[in-house]
Amino acid sequence: MTDKSVEWSQAAVRTWLASRIASSQADQASAQRRGRSGEDDCDIASAEELVCSGVSTAAATATQAGFVAALDTLLEREDYIWRGVYDDRRFDRHVRSAIRKLRRMAKTNTGFERLSHYQ
Repeated sequence: MTDKSVEWSQAAVRTWLASRIASSQADQASAQRRGRSGEDDCDIASAEELVCSGVSTAAATATQAGFVAALDTLLEREDYIWRGVYDDRRFDRHVRSAIRKLRRMAKTNTGFERLSHYQ
């Protein structure tokens, strides 16, 4: 399942995580300016920020197996507390979805080269 042709790069993963954190913060600000109609988008962006900042440590990104384990640990939590959340249940679903997406990326070691704002 792991792509052996591309070696795990801690620097690339950390750069990607930093990029996603900055993008999610910008998305949150944009969604908050839209008011009530942007609440779900704000929760989605907040969820992505929580996940990316939760696993952006040097220890978590050192190895591919360690990164997947850090994501699994985050997924096992009962609930997620974060600032500026509008709907807790919806936010928890968005967090779990973001973890699963990032876990798939980590297991296949793909997608960390894409640094565009919208993915």
